[in-house]
Amino acid sequence: MIAAALPDALRQTWPPFVLVVGLLLIGAVASSDGLFEAIGSRIARLPGTRLTLFVALMALVALVTVVLNLDTSVVFVTPILLHVARRRGVPDTAFLYGAIFMSNAASLLLPGSNLTNLLVLGSRHLSGAAFAARTWPSWTASVIVTIVILVVWRWRDFSGDESPFEDSVRVRRGAGLLGVAAAVVIVLVVPDPALPIVGVGLVVALAQVARRRTTWLDLRRVISPITLLGLFAVAVALGTLARTWSGPARLMGAAGPWATAGLGVAAANLVNNLPAAVLLSSRLPRHPLALLIGLDLGPNLTIIGALSAVLWLRVARQEGATPSVATYSRVGVIVVLATISLAMVALRLLAPGGW
Repeated sequence: MIAAALPDALRQTWPPFVLVVGLLLIGAVASSDGLFEAIGSRIARLPGTRLTLFVALMALVALVTVVLNLDTSVVFVTPILLHVARRRGVPDTAFLYGAIFMSNAASLLLPGSNLTNLLVLGSRHLSGAAFAARTWPSWTASVIVTIVILVVWRWRDFSGDESPFEDSVRVRRGAGLLGVAAAVVIVLVVPDPALPIVGVGLVVALAQVARRRTTWLDLRRVISPITLLGLFAVAVALGTLARTWSGPARLMGAAGPWATAGLGVAAANLVNNLPAAVLLSSRLPRHPLALLIGLDLGPNLTIIGALSAVLWLRVARQEGATPSVATYSRVGVIVVLATISLAMVALRLLAPGGW
């Protein structure tokens, strides 16, 4: 039984992990070309209030998440948010937690935006455009609600004077922009983007190393291979278990949409959302989009719910911030309850075919 189940679990699990390696490589190259820093600099110099600045930067987080994956977003955009807030004289708390909460909230739109999307629906071989046609209502709801909660939570931070931002960063034309452009096209058009994306990632990384704009050591730090391999091993193990023990498949086949989303939240915060996705989708669930809502948005409840939160914690500390695990969960419980509730309602009312 295990001998037959293991190869099937491997087939389900390897493409998303290969995809995230490729996207992280492309993100690292784009960062070394100054792409994210330049966009952040332009946003920082926009006229308007502190609130305008915050909303614009949350839009940047959502955009990078959609195109280049939420893990890429937290690694490369979190430092930019902190830098801009500090230079403009704005308390950085909302920006710090907004980086992770928005990355998770915005990861519903495209297959490559979150590994769980591919783990659950990879067998359907949907293009990015077809996937987004079903998920955009829930994505829109979760993004807007996340911004509203963060603004209400830190409302006092958005009043008062601010310092002008005079830095101007230019993007260096090169492999970074080409890699991002190629990633957008591949994710939107190609049903199985893992191998093309990692191919693009390797090509642009080689070009960047050859031009001495980055090093292989820097790229290895970004990818965090030990962490990825550990999660991959756990995911394959749970996927094998789910195929030899029919309990998870029976449970997901009998659960209604709200129960499915709740199971996704619970499993993500018990074993991390990547292994949870493999465990709960060894057979296609009855309500796969409801499961994705739970798996993608649920990790905003605890720091162990997703790889993105672990990466965010590390990056934030490297930037001199002091993220609190307790604050993460205290605010996160409100974020999760509100975003999942409205995302589910939007899915039911506005998505083609409902849930």
